[in-house]
Amino acid sequence: MQSNKLRMAIRATAALAAVGIAGQAHAFSFSAGDIDAELYGYARLNMSYDINEDLGGQDGNGSQSANPNNISGGDVDGHFGASATQSRIGLRATNADGITINIEGDFGGGDNGGNLRLRHAYGEYNGFLAGQTWSNYNSFVGVTPTLDFNGIVGTPGYQARAAQLRYTTGPMSFSIEDPKGGSVLKDDSLTDEAREAGQKDSTPALTARLEDSTGGLSYSASALIKQNSYDDGTNDDDTVGFGVFGAASFALTNMISIQGAINYTDGASDYLYLSGGKDAYLEGNSLDSISGIGGTLGTSVNLGGGRSMNVAYGITKLDDSDINSSDTEQNQNAFVNYMWTPVQNTMMGVEYAYLENEKESGTSNDAHRVMFAAQYNF
Repeated sequence: MQSNKLRMAIRATAALAAVGIAGQAHAFSFSAGDIDAELYGYARLNMSYDINEDLGGQDGNGSQSANPNNISGGDVDGHFGASATQSRIGLRATNADGITINIEGDFGGGDNGGNLRLRHAYGEYNGFLAGQTWSNYNSFVGVTPTLDFNGIVGTPGYQARAAQLRYTTGPMSFSIEDPKGGSVLKDDSLTDEAREAGQKDSTPALTARLEDSTGGLSYSASALIKQNSYDDGTNDDDTVGFGVFGAASFALTNMISIQGAINYTDGASDYLYLSGGKDAYLEGNSLDSISGIGGTLGTSVNLGGGRSMNVAYGITKLDDSDINSSDTEQNQNAFVNYMWTPVQNTMMGVEYAYLENEKESGTSNDAHRVMFAAQYNF
């Protein structure tokens, strides 16, 4: 029981820090019959200025997604974007039998955002979880907070939600998940439709994770395995894809912490965050896995009075032996931000970001961005 509470505390602290609210949000609680429930969420404004690129965003407005894969080298100077579509709302309920249900969404759906998008939808009882939530091949341990919606290249694991069945006991958790990726790279001369034809998911992704803490050290390690398959009626082959990562955060003093992670994948590039890679390369009848490695390193300084400063760097690199000259080989980015809480449940911050994308051919492009965010939590 104590280990479970400790593990949940690690997750909660890291998740809250990742959105800059530092545990100060208070949900609206209410009861109905034998159900205790709480409504939670936040309203958020993001404003960004792309100095030498039009990076765009997940909602098409340049305000949320500083993704190195978007860098074109076109040097479109001075692009401004603003959006509130990151705002989210969630409902968490627990009945007398101890069954917990969580449903959460944000407004990032649709071509330009504004439509409700499902983030979490799951039930949990006695260590068993069924539904959609963060992948078990994921951790917030080792993550340095950023204002940017996508965050740091190389952040450990799959940084989105996956439909899954999971069992947790103490610091260990195991899951059967909807596999991500499975995409196959073929010759440059083929269309995207021809590249994608025949790729399929034939097995789930299986994961295991250890996450715990001792003293000032929090740590996490996870492994994943899945199968990549291709069958277009002529070519038919499959390979095993896998990934492993380790992440840690250490409090040097009451004010300063350092955190980081390292992640290696082979045939599982979607689990190498923001790598921009495919899982495998099809050459004739042979399907060969594409491997890659990534990592992050950062530091956070608590300045007191609800103020903090964060510096972070991340990088991913794919093995160039099985990718085309026009495909991404390396991505990296760096962030410096200042966040403050002027009143309870309110966070504001400013951030500078540097992003770089390098193709297998050696062509390299970079971008610079400044950003402001205001977030009101409940």
